[in-house]
Amino acid sequence: MTVALRIEVGNEDLTMSRFAVSPLWELTHALRLLAVPPGQPKLAVLRPWLARARDRYLALARATDIDAVLALMPPGWGADFLAPVPGSVDTTIGELLDQVRSTPPAQVRREVAEALRRQPRADPRVRRVLTGDRAAGYLADVLAAAWQAVLEPEWRTLRAILERDVVYRAGQLASRGWAAALTGLHADLGWRPGGIELTRWRTDEGAALDGRGLLFIPSVFVWPGLALSLDPPWPPALIYPARGVSALWERPSQAGPGTALDRLLGTSRAAILLALQDPASTTQLAATMGQSLGGIGDHLAVLREAGLIARARSGRSVLYRRTPVGDALAAAEI
Repeated sequence: MTVALRIEVGNEDLTMSRFAVSPLWELTHALRLLAVPPGQPKLAVLRPWLARARDRYLALARATDIDAVLALMPPGWGADFLAPVPGSVDTTIGELLDQVRSTPPAQVRREVAEALRRQPRADPRVRRVLTGDRAAGYLADVLAAAWQAVLEPEWRTLRAILERDVVYRAGQLASRGWAAALTGLHADLGWRPGGIELTRWRTDEGAALDGRGLLFIPSVFVWPGLALSLDPPWPPALIYPARGVSALWERPSQAGPGTALDRLLGTSRAAILLALQDPASTTQLAATMGQSLGGIGDHLAVLREAGLIARARSGRSVLYRRTPVGDALAAAEI
């Protein structure tokens, strides 16, 4: 029987909700996935990235105590202090690691005890590390090394995917409301008057945001599911799959050599036009397409002069989007 969870949402919650990006949540979840033996069917979409990152992960595991981090992430649970609440879209990995280091000792002991209860066969050496007085600082150092090895080499692309998703979702919320925005987040997520409804959930108990709002966090590595946190120390938070995950291991859809769009615009400009299915900044396009900022800027100027794209400011960014004429050209190519 399908189980649904309903979360009551009041008017104050609608105004208090915001978006954020969590580099540390992405890191810890990437480590979870890399620790799983290769070939798991549910990881098929992420398999190209996992294959590319696995050698870096294995080298990391030989050089650092990654088992101590993994021991705090048993199946279906994770220690909250390993992934502090991100403040905004601009939150950095350094800021989050500083929060890990400054976790109150009582919280560390409580969450370590719960993790070890869920993993009674944890290695005795790992137990000694986690129950020591320096556990938080030690784990922060391991996570810093993991960041450098696993995600930092590709963070520019990853961050562009997440930021582009935030721009798109925030636009949906502003222009079409919660019903349209939530329905587009995930197939199991929907809006009913006065609340959010999640189908195929673990419990049918109700919940309420109680004026705290909802923190929306896009993620590459949560795919294909959702993660929901309603308990302190996190505010109510929904971690959902970001759009455009394939950009982690392959370039955006490109016009093939010799196609009509390729002959008309040139390979690079045709690829940019197709990539602008969703609005994007120069920096985001450069990151996901592997081109220089200058090169992307020159191509955008030509496309704009031709009337195929337009630009508008969104906060601190200038976003480019296709015009109706650009949409028509792209649709004919696709």
